[in-house]
Amino acid sequence: MESDDDPLVQHLWLEEEEDNVLVNSYRGQRLCKKCHCNFKRLFYDLQVKGFWGLVGWIFTNPYCTALILVIGCIIPTILTVVMLLHCSALDIDISYNAFEIRNHVSSLRFDALTLALKSQFGSWGRNRRDLAEYTSATLEKLIKEELQKLLNNSSQPVDASHVKNIYKSGEAQGPDGTRLSKRDLFSQPVTKRSHDKYKMRKPRAVSHKSYPNTYINGDTQTHALWRMELVFLARGDDERNIFTKERLLTIHDIEKKVMDHPRFREFCWKPHEVLKDMPLGSYSYCSPPSSLMTYFFPTAQGGRIYYDGMGQKLADIHGSLKLAITHPEFYWYVDEGLTVENMKSSLLRSEILFGAPLPNYYSVDDRWEEQHRKFQKFVISYADLLASQSTKKVQVLYGGTDLFDYEVRRTFKNDMLLAFISSGCIAVLVYILTSFSAFLTFFGIASIGLSCLVALFLYHVVFGIQYLGILNGVAAFVIVGIGVDDVFVFINTFRQASHLRNPQERMIHTIKTAGKATFFTSFTTAAAYAANIFSQIPAVHDFGLFMSLIVACCWMAVLFLMPAALCIWSLYISPLEASCCSSCQRVCKKKDSNTTQNSGECDQSLLVTDQDLLVIGGILQYLDDDIPLLSIDEEAGVSFLPGASLDNGDVPLVSLVPEAPPPEDGRHNPGQLITRLQDVLYHFVALPAVKSKWVILGLYIITLVMSIGFATQLRAASRAPLLFSPDTNIQVLLDLKYNLSAEGISCITCSGVFQEKPQPLLNNMRTSSDKTKRGENLPWNKGGALRTVYVTKYEDDVQPAIYRFSLDSSVPWPWHLPPTKNGEIPSFKVYTAPYGNFTKKLTVCSSIVGLPSPKCPKKWMITSLSCNKKKGWKLDFHFYAAATKQRHTQKLYFAQLRKTPYHSRICLAPPGCILSAGPNGPNKGFFYVPDEKVSNVEETPTLDFNPCMNDGCGKPAVRPLVDTGAMVFVVFGILGVNRTRKQDNHVIGDMGSVIYDESFDLFQEIGNLCKICKAISSNSELVKPGGAQCLPSGYSISTFVQMLHPECKSIPEPNLLPGQLSHGAVGVKDGKVQWISMAFESTTYKGKSSFQTYADYLKWENYLQEQLHQFSEQSSLHHGFQTCEHWKQIFMEIIGVQSALYSLILSLIICVAAVAIFTTHVLLLLPVLLTILGVICLMVAIMYWFSWEMGAVEAISLSILVGSSVDYCVHLVEGYLLAGENLPITETDDKSEMGKWRTLAAVSHVGVAIVSSAITTVIATIPLFFCIITPFAKFGKIVALNTGISMFYTLTVNTALLSILAPSDFYRSRRSLIKAVLGVVAIGGGGFCVCLVLIKLGFKIPLPNGSTL
Repeated sequence: MESDDDPLVQHLWLEEEEDNVLVNSYRGQRLCKKCHCNFKRLFYDLQVKGFWGLVGWIFTNPYCTALILVIGCIIPTILTVVMLLHCSALDIDISYNAFEIRNHVSSLRFDALTLALKSQFGSWGRNRRDLAEYTSATLEKLIKEELQKLLNNSSQPVDASHVKNIYKSGEAQGPDGTRLSKRDLFSQPVTKRSHDKYKMRKPRAVSHKSYPNTYINGDTQTHALWRMELVFLARGDDERNIFTKERLLTIHDIEKKVMDHPRFREFCWKPHEVLKDMPLGSYSYCSPPSSLMTYFFPTAQGGRIYYDGMGQKLADIHGSLKLAITHPEFYWYVDEGLTVENMKSSLLRSEILFGAPLPNYYSVDDRWEEQHRKFQKFVISYADLLASQSTKKVQVLYGGTDLFDYEVRRTFKNDMLLAFISSGCIAVLVYILTSFSAFLTFFGIASIGLSCLVALFLYHVVFGIQYLGILNGVAAFVIVGIGVDDVFVFINTFRQASHLRNPQERMIHTIKTAGKATFFTSFTTAAAYAANIFSQIPAVHDFGLFMSLIVACCWMAVLFLMPAALCIWSLYISPLEASCCSSCQRVCKKKDSNTTQNSGECDQSLLVTDQDLLVIGGILQYLDDDIPLLSIDEEAGVSFLPGASLDNGDVPLVSLVPEAPPPEDGRHNPGQLITRLQDVLYHFVALPAVKSKWVILGLYIITLVMSIGFATQLRAASRAPLLFSPDTNIQVLLDLKYNLSAEGISCITCSGVFQEKPQPLLNNMRTSSDKTKRGENLPWNKGGALRTVYVTKYEDDVQPAIYRFSLDSSVPWPWHLPPTKNGEIPSFKVYTAPYGNFTKKLTVCSSIVGLPSPKCPKKWMITSLSCNKKKGWKLDFHFYAAATKQRHTQKLYFAQLRKTPYHSRICLAPPGCILSAGPNGPNKGFFYVPDEKVSNVEETPTLDFNPCMNDGCGKPAVRPLVDTGAMVFVVFGILGVNRTRKQDNHVIGDMGSVIYDESFDLFQEIGNLCKICKAISSNSELVKPGGAQCLPSGYSISTFVQMLHPECKSIPEPNLLPGQLSHGAVGVKDGKVQWISMAFESTTYKGKSSFQTYADYLKWENYLQEQLHQFSEQSSLHHGFQTCEHWKQIFMEIIGVQSALYSLILSLIICVAAVAIFTTHVLLLLPVLLTILGVICLMVAIMYWFSWEMGAVEAISLSILVGSSVDYCVHLVEGYLLAGENLPITETDDKSEMGKWRTLAAVSHVGVAIVSSAITTVIATIPLFFCIITPFAKFGKIVALNTGISMFYTLTVNTALLSILAPSDFYRSRRSLIKAVLGVVAIGGGGFCVCLVLIKLGFKIPLPNGSTL
């Protein structure tokens, strides 16, 4: 054993080795001449040692080992180049659809409907509306033909005259308004190509002054093709109302920043409708965001109000909401909690539309991919801008197809970068534990990396998997820890065999010992991952396959590369490293000459003495986790330190007596650090565990029972699975997806730009009749000037005083200015015409009748009515004020004296101005005027603008359906999907073809179909009110259908957004309706957990079957089914958990069988099983304590715990077996003492290995804690917890169980191995027979895919 194993004492022995460098170099040359190139010796070894002699010769020959290293590096490189050049590129699928179970009935049904819709309508993009209208026209034509047949059949009671009138008047029309004959309807297939002529015209190019070098046509950016969605969440208070002044100002500022992007005008949507909006001219008539900000921030220009959101001042919030809610489109922007009575919403949606074709492109289809790439490059520039816009009151979420995908991919890449941190930490640890050998560190890490390349080649080329799922990213973290463990095994085993003087024997011993140990640990780990191959979820299946391939390839790479690297290192690199270290030591000594003496004393204390060697027994402890084996050579003698006993704690350990005395350079001596670690484990772990074995057993049983109790309390997931950290933009957006309308509903014309025509500024009081006549010209007084009303006073000989109101600032005699006291004011500002919210008209009247004094020339009064001429009042002037408080206004009171001379007064306070009391009326009350201290009120007419003064906006609209619930489809005429051309279970690839029901006849079953539609729509437990969409889009279809059968009368009509297409659809081909799909917006909330939603699925399934059983057996409707995209998602998690639990059981069975064969004794197998059982139960209990729920991620993580838990305890059992092969002679008499000695020896020598293994594994998984992707983070936490618990249970529980149960005199042999294999085979065969018997008896055995045997 070489002393450079311990880095802490490395600098101490370098000085001693300085004089021996040349000797070591000479020894290497002599060994090379002696055995490396001697072919006679090779033939001799082959005859004497056989196969292992050849292996030893190859791996000690420098030329052969160099060739192995070169080939080991070249082969993975060649395979990778071949894969990249001659195979299709690997797709990285990080979508949620990667967990879809394509072979499940829920997926088969929905995929069949999806394929049928695609074959009927083509793509679901911009052409869907045209194709839907065309299909509706075709269906109308078929219904008319059926009605004509009914006319000719006298037995059918049909209103013939009515049908004839409809048939004569109704003609099918194409999407462009052209009339279609019957021949046109049935001769042209409904395909995307046949309707390209309906999409657009290609106008001639015209010049554009803004783009002198750019091709612009009339259709440039006029098609709303892309979108970016913003969601603003209220936070910071308990009310969570987004409609507050501060929050609305923040949202408006963010939307302005979006439009102020330097390249916004190049991609924005430019519909022709916005040309009427003059304020948008500064933005090249780009459409503003589809947002409620268009109501809150209108623009005043040219005497008109434009609801475009470009204004700078906030209008009246309540009034703007009252105007917006008169449109059903309003509900698209808010959450489901907003009602007319409670005008509050926790969120606000905004949608920014981008148009195509882009400049320099003739049409949307002109170089489509190039246009899309340009847009993607542009839209992702918003990510950093929007990510920094959240405030304490408003959280900004941003998404959209391209932006959301970019965010997900960027998150995935950032998490993968953490794998480099993990690899770097492991590399540093390897560098330290290899005694700072850069050569061994390089090849150790390289062997792991090269194995990943080979595994990727096998995964992609041999197994034909075309994509990498999101779970495969975990491999980048886990494989580093697993691979490094194998590397440590070979390095430390080679160093511990330094007592073998023959290089070939040393190498053979290393390959045998380390190879066997790493094979077993790699096999159990690979088997645990491979158990997931049987999962029905493609992402889990491929994750298990990929991880098992990586683990297997890593073992193969380390098995071949590390022995070769160790040979080169021992012959050439190690002397150079020693020489370099010696040189560094001399330099350090010269610099620290003043402290040499003190350092020397400290150094001597760290050196290991001969007595220490006797206590340690000449064995250097392993520093890895996968090799618990004792480095004991078969030819070595065994000595025992007499006088030691178990009672006093001095346990005699194995001591090796090498064939030759150890080298004088001392490089075989172990470090003091390892000695102390062994001593700590021996005194504080091994001895207490053996002495207190019954106490530990009792505590284990108590903990096991409690863990099982808590584990049974673990609940199934109560919400949809988290894919990302809860507070991230993408995860919050995914959560809100369940509270918002479906992605397919885009409200591009819901904003005030399209819903409100430009209104005259004076027209604040919109009535319901005005709402229907937005295009009419309304009167407008272009005055609206801000004037000053001057107040003077006469009080010489009258009481109370008479006040004069005038627009003239002069003060004639006998009037004088009133003092600024007692609430009197000398002047105030008013508008001479309606302006903004200043619409309250007040009239100033004057009179000379009934004057109180001959000196007073006139008297004045103020009223909200006209002047009463009968009483001598004449109009002087009128003005406009506000009836409610506005920004920067002051409140004034006015009142009329109720006795002669009946004049009026204006004051600040008190009410009634001391002239009169009683209720307010036309001549008494208050009003608001602009504050004279604010000079810019006249420039902001939209400030606090209320478009609904006196409730003049009309009635609120009824909330439409916006797909917030799961949309369930009831389908007839489709039997399923044919996937015979693609047998695999992958999401990416051919979806198959639809199998239609040839016996389905729409008109024959029309009565039953209408009956089913009415029955389901009336079930309030399943369907929302107004949520039935039984027929496709087309207002005349329902009229025609009602005449086909009496059951079809009063078909429920859906409550949709204006212009929103119905989800109901039909498939028409060759003049026949092939299938029909009725859609229902269910009451199922899409944010519920899969296990809770499964009950809703059963309700739908059972209710539909009840309805179908009412029809005759010959009816083709019995083949109908209900499907929903949400059903697919819930079965992903339900079956995912089930398959993961089955994988857990399968991996447990595989590991039990492997341990049974490896240990070859049932009493050695039992401690391992009990330890694994305790670890798994405690892990599940910890999940419960952490308030986790059993979802897909937790179940998948549990499935690999068995493989990672079994290694430590099996290593301890292996150490127990090896200790028995080298028992001291004095311990062979007492079996009890013999078992205790073997247990203590195993823990003493394997404990450090187990601890170091746990360290490497935890270091590899700690970076996972900081991942944004939740499956990564949770997987890392579970693996780290399992590692710590496994280590603790191995060193305590397994040790105690070994000392109690393990046979003290058992030795592994071929006979015991054969018995173990036969026992495993017999038990497996017996279990299989029991399953067959249970199946024959009628018992149903559940399978991982949800089905039963």
